[in-house]
Amino acid sequence: MSSVIIENARSMTGQGHATQQTDLGTFVVEVRTVNNRGFKCALRSTDSLSSFDSRVESLVRTLIHRGSVNLAISWKRPPAETLPQIDSEVLGAYFSQLQNAKNTFAGEGATIDLAQLAMLPGVIVQKTQDRRDNAVLWETVQQTIRDAVQSLDVMRAQEGANMAASLRMDCELIRQHVAQIAELAPQSVDAYQKRLETKIQRVLAQHEIDVPMIDLLREVQIYADRVDYSEEVMRLGSHLQLFEQTLSGKVAGDSQPPASQTDAGQIDASQADAGNDREPSGRKLEFIVQEMLRETNTIGSKASQTEISAHVVEIKCAIERMRELVQNLE
Repeated sequence: MSSVIIENARSMTGQGHATQQTDLGTFVVEVRTVNNRGFKCALRSTDSLSSFDSRVESLVRTLIHRGSVNLAISWKRPPAETLPQIDSEVLGAYFSQLQNAKNTFAGEGATIDLAQLAMLPGVIVQKTQDRRDNAVLWETVQQTIRDAVQSLDVMRAQEGANMAASLRMDCELIRQHVAQIAELAPQSVDAYQKRLETKIQRVLAQHEIDVPMIDLLREVQIYADRVDYSEEVMRLGSHLQLFEQTLSGKVAGDSQPPASQTDAGQIDASQADAGNDREPSGRKLEFIVQEMLRETNTIGSKASQTEISAHVVEIKCAIERMRELVQNLE
């Protein structure tokens, strides 16, 4: 089986589901998430679990760091706890009285119908005793929520891996254009020097004036300093490197390889659950993309060649695609 890197990037969009069957009954949790700049949780729970709402939101906040979360919890108790109960004492009192009446008025041939007795007032009652243990109940609710979020993370991790692959392609495309811009930089200065020499020689020839070459070189140097974007190119390269490190969950000096998938295109559930411990990367990636765009705009403002401008446009298109993707990363 092939090994594919799990990126330190998870989509904010996904859905998960979990069901727990216990002695307390059936617990069902459904969770859906969409992108949001911060964390927002909309909770729907049955009345019997409403006392846990604040604890549920706190738990979800530790499991999902960013996005708009819609979580629904339901609890269906065992039938034995919800069925009406027969009050044996009341039924026995009715039966004893009817037995006496039968012996007195009807004789031994008469019969007593228990089904009819059950319809008398007070025989059928609703069960009011609640045998719930809140500690056990919360433990069950908590585990069901964790299972649902784990299911959610499998989908989000898979989508995040697909988005990361697209982001890496755009990073490589930007790197190629930056390399071509760096090669064109000396040509830009040489072209300007030739144009300047041609214009000055034409004017000097018309007016029979002689200007020292040093003055011409000084003017060329001033132009070269003004259009020099080597620092911007270097910083843009650093931003690309930082972007890919953040995407992979690496930090400076971290040599540990990231976790891997057990199969191509499939995220293992335990690995997705371990991803909960990872630091969310979406906001950081957004800031890096902003800095990349800033450096690219500076290069474009300094560029005088149409070829460089064309490369700048391609870089901006790639950065815009990246910006749209990282806005949906947790």
